[in-house]
Amino acid sequence: MTPLNITLDRVNVPGILVAKIWIRGGSKIDPIGQKGAHQLLGSVISRGCGPYNNIAIADVIEGSGAGLRCDTHEDGLLISLKCSDKDADRLLPMVGLMITNPHLDSDQIKLERDLSIQALQRQKENPFQLTFDKWRYLAYGDGPYGHDPLGLIEDVDKLCRKDLLPLAEALANGEQILAIGGTFPDDLGKRLKEIEPFNQLISKSNKRFPITNKSGLRSSQNCDHSTISLQAETTGQIVLMLGQATIPHGHKDAIALRLLSCHLGSGMSSILFRELREKHGVAYDVGVHHPTREGAAPFLLHVSTSEEKAMLTLKLLQEIWEQTKQIPLSEKELELTRAKFRGQIAHGSQTISQRAERKAQLLGLHLKPNFDILSLESIESITSQDLQATAQRHLNAPLLSLCGPGATIERLAGIWHH
Repeated sequence: MTPLNITLDRVNVPGILVAKIWIRGGSKIDPIGQKGAHQLLGSVISRGCGPYNNIAIADVIEGSGAGLRCDTHEDGLLISLKCSDKDADRLLPMVGLMITNPHLDSDQIKLERDLSIQALQRQKENPFQLTFDKWRYLAYGDGPYGHDPLGLIEDVDKLCRKDLLPLAEALANGEQILAIGGTFPDDLGKRLKEIEPFNQLISKSNKRFPITNKSGLRSSQNCDHSTISLQAETTGQIVLMLGQATIPHGHKDAIALRLLSCHLGSGMSSILFRELREKHGVAYDVGVHHPTREGAAPFLLHVSTSEEKAMLTLKLLQEIWEQTKQIPLSEKELELTRAKFRGQIAHGSQTISQRAERKAQLLGLHLKPNFDILSLESIESITSQDLQATAQRHLNAPLLSLCGPGATIERLAGIWHH
């Protein structure tokens, strides 16, 4: 496999082209003491590359009515271009230059570093984010998934150009997936292989960067085996998060776990909504967080409630978690869950941009580009007993994170330990 793998998806939307480059790695390979380095790198590479400085890039992109950005995820960096098909020949090479020839000017690094620190400071004012950060550390510790892609303030504040240079080199030498969707000429694939800088990426030998602790879990030496985290804050509400690190997106049980997330947290017919909001009226907000991950993905139930109803909320949350393992879904519930899963797949592939991004992500995770189609076919044969067995295998060691007034969360901790 060459460093650059190209996939094309022609969609009959006249005049629009979308390009997505997924570069494997992301924040999970931030060096020790440099958490946030890949986020900073991703934000800076669009501020100067090849013959374009930051002003020239803005002039070209905005003057074309196009959009260009780079987002850092846990498992990779995603460069996104959306433009008119008439401008593609001029703008597509710029995307490649962000990988092969980024400027990394010190003044632009300082600007983006300050913006990252501001964003991290705002996160500290958000009870939901604080609760999730604490849960994430419980589950992953100092492992690859143990921090937000934005990083840590104390690490980001020290980052400079010399820290980003080796990471930028790894981008050019690592695995890249280029997914293009929309309107484009028939010979685009051939032309990309002949023009700068894509011909460089294709012809380079693939120096894969090492990815340690692929699961994303904390290493055993950092594990204190705690199952609860308390974050005392003088807020008017309690945020509760109950869940655990589970399995990668391509695992044989991953589809069953995604069905369970639909059953528990998707829509007003979900178990969390019906039990916590409609039946007992204890929650402001409920949901399930189960994102796509190359390693051990979180499976997390989250609820916000009042101090007065916090005790009942925690008890109900624990009961729902246990019932998922003990009581199989009825046939009616299973069919509703399948319908929700189909809806999620359809909703996530409505636009050219969504389709291209999903293809780039799947190939970047070493999965088949038709993975979602195969998933839709496979759910028909998954039974309620299969879902129950999956829950028993992968939802057997939940961790609890609480945020709110100190006295209240201490009482909640007493229930948890009991």
